[in-house]
Amino acid sequence: MDPGHLSELIELEETYWWHVAKRKLVIDILSREYPAPGILIEGGIGAARNILEFSQMGYEVAGFDLMQESVDYGRGRGLKNLSVHELSQPWPVTPSSAKVIVLLDMMEHMKDPVQLLKNAAEALSDEGGIIITVPAYPLLFSNWDQKLGHHCRYTKKLFRQNAEQAGLKVKWLTHWNSFTLPAAILSRGADRILNRNPDETPRFTRVPHYVNRLLLTCAGVERKLIHLTGVPFGLSLVGVLVK
Repeated sequence: MDPGHLSELIELEETYWWHVAKRKLVIDILSREYPAPGILIEGGIGAARNILEFSQMGYEVAGFDLMQESVDYGRGRGLKNLSVHELSQPWPVTPSSAKVIVLLDMMEHMKDPVQLLKNAAEALSDEGGIIITVPAYPLLFSNWDQKLGHHCRYTKKLFRQNAEQAGLKVKWLTHWNSFTLPAAILSRGADRILNRNPDETPRFTRVPHYVNRLLLTCAGVERKLIHLTGVPFGLSLVGVLVK
C-alpha cells in the first residue's frame, strides 16, 4: 500500500461512507453466520479500524499486513496479535484454527490469489467461513486500480474459479455498492475519453456531510436486499467461501 493511502485510511475509516458501509456489511455477515466468540483472522489490516471493531465484538483477533506502519498503528490502538506477513506465504497460525477469515479488497492485490485462498483455507476450521470483498467489472479497470496496486477487477465467474482452484466452495456471492455504479461508469468513461491520468496518490472523493449520510442510508437498504434477494449489479462483489 502507498503510505499516502494509509494516511487517508486513518483519516477516513471512522466516518467516510465507503469504509463505514463495508464495515457494517461485514459485521452483519459475521453476526448472522459466524458470531463470536472464536478466532478471527484479517488479511490486510490497513488502518486497523475493522479489526478493532471485530475485537470489540468478542473475537480473538489476529491480523497481517505487508506494511510495518499498518502493524505499528494497529498495535498503537491496543491490538497485540498483529504482524507483518506476505499473505501468499504460509500463514503463521495453527491449521484449522480460525472460525472466520476476513479478506476485504485483498484478492485483487495478489499476483496469485489462488495461493492466498489456499493459505486461508489451511487456517480455516471445517465449520468456518472466509468473508471476501473484491472490486467488480474488469471493464472498469482504470488508473485508480493501477495506482492502488490492483492486478484485476473480478467477475463472478473469475471469483468462483479462484475459489474452486483453491479447493473452496462458494457459499454465496452477490454484488454490492449498486447505488454508485452509474457515477463510477461515467467517471471512468470521462477519464478515458479525456485521457486523464493523474500522477498523484488516488484519493476518495470527499462529499458533503449530508451526501455521506445519504450514501450510508442507501448502503443500509442494500444490506437488507443482500440477505433477502441478493443484488444483481454493483461496483463490488461480496461473498463467503467454505471448505
